[in-house]
Amino acid sequence: MSDKFGAIPLQSEKGPTSPNQSEFGLAKPRLRRAGRLPDNAQRATEERDVHSVIRTAAEALAAGDPLTALNWVALLNDASALALRGIAMAQLGDLVRGKALLKRAARAFGSKEAVARARCIVAEAEIALVSRDLSWPSKTLGAARTTLQEYGDRVNAAYAGYLEIRHLLLIGRLDDAERQLGELDPAYFPPAFRAAYELVIAGTAIRRLRTKPARAALARAERAARLAGIPALMAEVETMSRVLETPAARLISSGQERLLFLEDVRALLRSKTLVIDGCRHIVHESHRVISLARRPVLFALARALGEAWPGDVSRAALVARAFGGKRADESHRARLRVEIGRLRKMLRTIAGVNATMRGFALVPCQASKVVVLARPLEEQHAPVLAFLADGESWSSSALALALGASQRTIQRALDSLAATGKVQSFGHGRARRWMTPPLPGFTTTLLLPVHWGFD
Repeated sequence: MSDKFGAIPLQSEKGPTSPNQSEFGLAKPRLRRAGRLPDNAQRATEERDVHSVIRTAAEALAAGDPLTALNWVALLNDASALALRGIAMAQLGDLVRGKALLKRAARAFGSKEAVARARCIVAEAEIALVSRDLSWPSKTLGAARTTLQEYGDRVNAAYAGYLEIRHLLLIGRLDDAERQLGELDPAYFPPAFRAAYELVIAGTAIRRLRTKPARAALARAERAARLAGIPALMAEVETMSRVLETPAARLISSGQERLLFLEDVRALLRSKTLVIDGCRHIVHESHRVISLARRPVLFALARALGEAWPGDVSRAALVARAFGGKRADESHRARLRVEIGRLRKMLRTIAGVNATMRGFALVPCQASKVVVLARPLEEQHAPVLAFLADGESWSSSALALALGASQRTIQRALDSLAATGKVQSFGHGRARRWMTPPLPGFTTTLLLPVHWGFD
């Protein structure tokens, strides 16, 4: 799922929350004419005019038209105008300026305008999410959500929860994301927010390989996006829909290969086939899953044995695959025996590893067949490319947080990819960001991390 800022601007469902707020929860500005203070009648007229300007700008943002919104509030410097300008600049792609304007607006509102300040914090949190600043303090967003709930602003409180869910999806915590998603009630969401909500449901279902719920959610998202009339939102729905029609993996069986779609992958994993999953580094049989994500040598051995099934693999070939050795000497053979013993222990409930005259063979306990599920394109740093394929710019620290790796490891991977022209960077120092176009003709869903809840 792509992340384009501003699916909906922050808005109020019940109108003003205090006498000094407009319908969109933003404080009414007080204008002074040069040289004198206007009388009460003139002041009331000007405040009504500015109230109309603020409302018109907010309606333009809600319709996905940031340029019109800026035309209305570009010359105003009160808290309300700063907030709207910040959201508009973010929608136009200037995230740095948008974030700065929202910070100024939050300070200008102060503690007396708690609801308006909370809405600015929620908008700032969305900018952090789109700019992949995953270290942005989630407690601040949680406090803003609580404030909005206390003041009865259910729509913006739910939107804050939606941002929390998107953050959980990015770092692979699907269980937590689904639990929070079930707590949201979409009955009173406006169309744009409903479309964004359905996109999150579809994204979660796709990561779980649940293609039927994903298609249903995308159909609802399309209807809501058309009702909202926001072209960027309709394009986002169309982009996610294409994921289901794009090859997701390669099936290697008995020396032959063919491409699989997400529906094919789900059917394969639900069968009685022993699947050695090279996308997520797991061994899967029916409902039993063994993770080898942190055991790269063991997984390399398992994959080599799976590709050769029902035949065996020579000791020299296993040494080359697992250790990179060109010739198997006595030390390599000794290490191979140790690693094969460890692999036997890991797979003992679903398969055995038997010695043969020339090497070893994989023997499933109950499965009738052994296959290997490989990445669409073989690339050493494919998980990094999977995140960059969403079209957004990432920092190395955000990638490290999302992938659960050290920042130094991620930086080495990025440097290697940059040397081959697969990624590019802009900015310097802490402001340096990385991005790449999507992989042509393939979806990267199976390369994104999932915290499985087992070792």
